[in-house]
Amino acid sequence: MKANHLLTVAAVVLCGTGSARADFSSCLSGLRSAAASSGVSAQTIASATNGLEANDAVSFMGKQPEFTTPVWDYMSALVDEERVEQGQAMLRQYAMALQTAQASYGVDPATVVAVWGVESDFGKNFGKRSVVQSLATLACEAPRRNDYWRKEFVSALKILDSGDIVPDEFMGSWAGAFGHTQFMPSTFLSTAVDLDGDGRRNIASSAADSLGSTANFLHKGGWRAGMPWGFEVKLPAGYSGPYGRTKRLPMSHWAAHGLTRIDGGDLGDGSAALLLPAGRDGPAFLVTRNFDAVYGYNAAESYALAICVLSDRLRGKPGIQTPWPTDDPGLSREERRELQALLARNGYDIGESDGVIGTKTKEAIADFQTRVGLPRNGRASLKVLNALKGR
Repeated sequence: MKANHLLTVAAVVLCGTGSARADFSSCLSGLRSAAASSGVSAQTIASATNGLEANDAVSFMGKQPEFTTPVWDYMSALVDEERVEQGQAMLRQYAMALQTAQASYGVDPATVVAVWGVESDFGKNFGKRSVVQSLATLACEAPRRNDYWRKEFVSALKILDSGDIVPDEFMGSWAGAFGHTQFMPSTFLSTAVDLDGDGRRNIASSAADSLGSTANFLHKGGWRAGMPWGFEVKLPAGYSGPYGRTKRLPMSHWAAHGLTRIDGGDLGDGSAALLLPAGRDGPAFLVTRNFDAVYGYNAAESYALAICVLSDRLRGKPGIQTPWPTDDPGLSREERRELQALLARNGYDIGESDGVIGTKTKEAIADFQTRVGLPRNGRASLKVLNALKGR
């Protein structure tokens, strides 16, 4: 035990930030020791880490779209007619599992399915990187939060040791999130449930387990059954009062300050915070504690808003009514695929027209923008699409 403790301390030093960070193989040795000290079997450690090399995970840090793209682009791609139709089909297909999850955790089916749609496009995009490899890379080479990544690495090996997830299924994002609703390993250990009753908590191959686990996560995050996440509101002219997700005030306060529901209804009871994702000139929302529960899934307001608006659309409600403050709106996934097809027709090698705006597509857009006199930013926008259609 003492020897393992010393190795664990050494691993913390070796995996720390700064110029003294050791090479990957030395750090990985320390990670193996940390996993052993946490009770992971020698067989699992060896199977998961022998021959392991670093991947490209560090290059993706700080580039998450919810933090780097305009909110109207983010929302246009995540809440489009295609995803609404597919989500409503999932509501029907998994009605029994969703009803079971709601009975157990109090979270309505539309919200759970909306998380599923945003996180993996209903199981179509889990990510293609080894969870263990990505987390080892981040624990050893990331410029910050190494202790966090180290904890997630050990959690990942615990999952493999339990048998809930088999190695071939353990693929995910650059950050190590995996499965239908993209849980981090530590979240899986504390929150995942076996909704389908097969003896395994398998969010990689069981949609039912994923939906139940997501409902449990939101329940643990403070979700209150029967409470709306919020609703769109209209601000009075010249509004200069408080706003911000954490500034929750009674509905009576907002009514007294002239805020009204966009649909003309009553604000209701309770308390809410005023969210202005694009400033005072864009859409405005009063959001409740249930919005915060969704926000806890991935701490970004645009992310939580996408899930909440999608959940409304899945219930048959209209989307956002107030226009975004831009003269160049974002594109749906169908429009993004059309844009890529037009770029290819104009001689650009952008690969598959899949609606994913990757490096090749951005470079092609930037070159095209220069050619036609548009601002060069590589952004997939309505102006670029219309310019391509005109050629």
